[in-house]
Amino acid sequence: MTNPIAYNPLYTRGDLQRAVGDLFAPLKAYFGSGGARVSLGVTAAHYDSHAAELESFARPLWGLVPMAAGGGSFADWALYRRGLTNGTDPNHPEFWGTPRDCDQRLVEMAAFGLALLLVPHEVWEPLDHTAQDHLLRWLSTINKVGIVDNNWLWFRVMVNLGLAHVGAKYDEAAMNNALARLDEFYLGDGWYADGMSEQRDYYIPFAMHFYSLVYAKLAGERDPRRAAEYRERARAFAQDFVNWFAADGSALPFGRSLTYRFAQGAFWGALAFADLEVLPWGVIKGLALRHLRWWSRQPIFASDGTLSIGYAYPNLNMAEQYNAPGSPYWALKFFLPLSLPESHPFWQAEELPLPELPSIQYQPHPHMILYRHSSARHVMALSSGQREPWIRHAGEKYAKFAYSTAFGFSVPIGRRGLTQAAADSMLALSDDGEYYRVREKTVEAVFQDGALYSRWLPLPGVEVETWLLPAPPWHVRVHRLRTSRPLWSAEGGFSLNRSGDNPLENAGIHEAVAGIAAARYPAGGSGVRDLLGKRMGQVVRCDPNTNLLYPRTVLPTLTAQHDPGEHWLACAVLAEPDADQWALAWEHVPDLPAFLQDQGLS
Repeated sequence: MTNPIAYNPLYTRGDLQRAVGDLFAPLKAYFGSGGARVSLGVTAAHYDSHAAELESFARPLWGLVPMAAGGGSFADWALYRRGLTNGTDPNHPEFWGTPRDCDQRLVEMAAFGLALLLVPHEVWEPLDHTAQDHLLRWLSTINKVGIVDNNWLWFRVMVNLGLAHVGAKYDEAAMNNALARLDEFYLGDGWYADGMSEQRDYYIPFAMHFYSLVYAKLAGERDPRRAAEYRERARAFAQDFVNWFAADGSALPFGRSLTYRFAQGAFWGALAFADLEVLPWGVIKGLALRHLRWWSRQPIFASDGTLSIGYAYPNLNMAEQYNAPGSPYWALKFFLPLSLPESHPFWQAEELPLPELPSIQYQPHPHMILYRHSSARHVMALSSGQREPWIRHAGEKYAKFAYSTAFGFSVPIGRRGLTQAAADSMLALSDDGEYYRVREKTVEAVFQDGALYSRWLPLPGVEVETWLLPAPPWHVRVHRLRTSRPLWSAEGGFSLNRSGDNPLENAGIHEAVAGIAAARYPAGGSGVRDLLGKRMGQVVRCDPNTNLLYPRTVLPTLTAQHDPGEHWLACAVLAEPDADQWALAWEHVPDLPAFLQDQGLS
């Protein structure tokens, strides 16, 4: 049982109910005798193992609770009641521990808040008085300890809403203060910041909007003003977020927490839960279900059928320091609309394809230009960079020049040599020809004249100015490099899946000459053309397991050496998942940007 949903068509409400049960089934063998701790593996996160075992217990509830609320059958509520009883009992061996400031335990409480809101008859009413008292005391610590000043504030709101719903003691002031602080993170145009940071990624749809839409639905009568605001914000955000999805259901890999996988599409189900038709119901349903079906085709499961850490395949290299074995089960937030009846218009609608979307769209809040070919085979985003320095591989997750639904992005195994660095969609610079540095943060970033401009300082005495311009299906990059020391440079296009390059199939064509680096495989084509003709082409065979989508890739790259001084670099980049279409487009190279021509460069 490698993939428990492999043979599920995932078209109907019944299909999704069955998927939730099948995703849970492999977990049952890992529950402890007390039912409170679920030990899925030995890899570690920065929090303690008891918190990780609580995480593995709690996160499946994001799917189980809506399924049960909508009338779906789940035979193991007794197991969860036993876990809730023992996990909150300080005298039991499987006690989860008393939460402290900024504790991972606070994160997992949100799932219990949803359970109290939607299925109190399964998780609260059957508990005896002592067990209820223990659960209340344990959950109430979220109002007494420090909490991270970002989306975590929603966990306090969810817990207090749940306690209020079952008539237990809750903290109205703590909940209102959290809501007021969350409102301070709103930026406009449907976008939030996740706390006082530059982060604009999937935490906006699957956290900030997800919880606000739950609140709008379940607390709308007690707080109609906020409920109305949350709905309008979600309506505005949807007009941007729809552009992050390709026709096949894949979403743009970008930012942190990508191991939560189909939580990327949880926003669409949350709209349905809140009865908010921001796009035609058939479009919303199509966005959601195509996304889930795309994930069902990826090898994301371990051999026992549990979700792995990784993105499109198991891959610890791309993980954050807070990814424990049970972390990926936040993906089950996708299943929120299962709480809706079959008669809801979301379930009754016929799936519709993507609406007509712009081929180029500037999104100022994430500092991106999104572009797509008319066929919408994949979506690409140019990025002027965001700073998240505490995240592992932050430069790769937030500051590459470009991201793609079809080609993903790569994270390094190391910095020594181009195969380790796997510097796709980056300009990698080295002062010794061996260790390479890339753009990890920008000191200046603006949108001007249809281009993203950024200035960055990769090494002492080295300054780079970068302009990124869309030219679908291509994009153009221009750099002005000023250096006080000799440098080696390597600029990568998009990494390309090299499956089929074994001796039996002998697939793959490489071109690496002056000014050109390109590769074609069954997975498509990828190439880079030097618009100033100064660099040599090279097709780098990246170290395995660097790319998020494909374990083995090649990377068309332009290389050069630079004396101290000022240097202009310019290239055009093309990648297409259809190799024949790529070959046709490859012959039609974009022009050199006018501002370079004006300076006499050619």
